[in-house]
Amino acid sequence: MYATERQAAIERILDAEGRLVVVDLAERFDVTTETVRRDLASLEQRGILQRVHGGAVAQGRSSTRETSISERIHERSDAKGRIARAALNLLGDRFSGSVLLDAGSTVGALAQELPSSLAMRGGRADVVTHSFAHAPLLAEQDGIDLTLVGGRVRRVTGAAVGATTVAAIQGLRPDVAFLGTNGLSAAFGLSTPDPEEAAVKRAAVAAARRVVVLCDAQKFDIELLVSFAPLSALDVLVTDAAPPAALAEALERADIELVVA
Repeated sequence: MYATERQAAIERILDAEGRLVVVDLAERFDVTTETVRRDLASLEQRGILQRVHGGAVAQGRSSTRETSISERIHERSDAKGRIARAALNLLGDRFSGSVLLDAGSTVGALAQELPSSLAMRGGRADVVTHSFAHAPLLAEQDGIDLTLVGGRVRRVTGAAVGATTVAAIQGLRPDVAFLGTNGLSAAFGLSTPDPEEAAVKRAAVAAARRVVVLCDAQKFDIELLVSFAPLSALDVLVTDAAPPAALAEALERADIELVVA
């Protein structure tokens, strides 16, 4: 395969998967890692991708880039639905307890499924969230008592942030917290672009008796600006595809339950 053909194939993989790993590409194309790095350098010069440690991501996917909740809600909706349903299965039948819902589109899919899931399984829940996007999905549903945590609302995520929000969550002890993340890596843990969002997520991780992270596979090996939790702080990871080998090993070492929807 010529370099131009291989680079075109790499572009297609990037479009489909959202990230590239040098070692995986070398195995896929049966070339050396040095050859792959030259290909990535060429594609970066053409403005197609941005190289990161161990691979590359799509151009513009920097450590601080963040798309709005209205955009993300339509991205990979089938995968997010599968992840949400698998995460709700963790509550089991006749669940009766407290649930904290983080902001984000994948947790939003869970919020949409939560009322029917509880009704079908004969459960009920006291739900706390700082997401003004999730609240309308839950406010008038049978079997749910909703508490909306206030604060300054970030327009891009529709979530309350700031000292008031963090303090309110620190005063809670929910049975389960369902959290989203913008990135998940072995070395950097869970990360997000915004420091204030990270502070709220960090408080939620510390508060909950059980931490369940909902993360689609496109976020694997992605590191954003601010880490809000190490892998060791998680109890369960629910995703839509098996993690790459290095991340899978790190999850196993951290004794995290892995659920692939």
